[in-house]
Amino acid sequence: MPIDRLRAALLADTGGAGWRSDRDISGEPEVTDAVLMPAAVLMAVTREAEPQLLLTRRTAHLKRHAGQIAFPGGRVDPGDLSPVMTALREAEEEVALSRHDVEVIGQLDPYVTGTGFSVQPVVGLVPAGLALAAHAYEVAELFHVPLAHVLDPANHELRHGEWRGRRQRYYVIRHGEREIWGATAGMIVNLSRRLL
Repeated sequence: MPIDRLRAALLADTGGAGWRSDRDISGEPEVTDAVLMPAAVLMAVTREAEPQLLLTRRTAHLKRHAGQIAFPGGRVDPGDLSPVMTALREAEEEVALSRHDVEVIGQLDPYVTGTGFSVQPVVGLVPAGLALAAHAYEVAELFHVPLAHVLDPANHELRHGEWRGRRQRYYVIRHGEREIWGATAGMIVNLSRRLL
């Protein structure tokens, strides 16, 4: 996956073509737009011959999304001037990724989750080999996966399950022993569709 192709896809106006959210997948909205909590995540891609995507595994004791694989990110704070600022601030807090090391190259359409968040995915390029450190309270592990692998539609599995008493559909992307699923996988699928 060449970085130039990624950059061009993010600059292209798709008019929302191929956009999916948890609501889109399930077909049953759980919350109204009036109560959505704004949030942002950083999809950090390393600049190298085979680009890698940075992911974290959240600690097991957190109230929301405990133990799940996620992008660095979180709620928009009152002092954040934009979703980009939120994503960069959260990446600094969660994995010690300096905002000065991130070249923001674009954003995807907001992703609406079944848990009541409207998440703005921000895509940024970072140098390879940065010394990152997981915030002990929030992040149990940080790791990279090959960007080409997770963007390949052949690796996007649509599963069914029950959540809060309702049947749901969600994406799963496997890499080794790890399963990326839910909103994180959905945002990766959306990025993949921008590249089609």
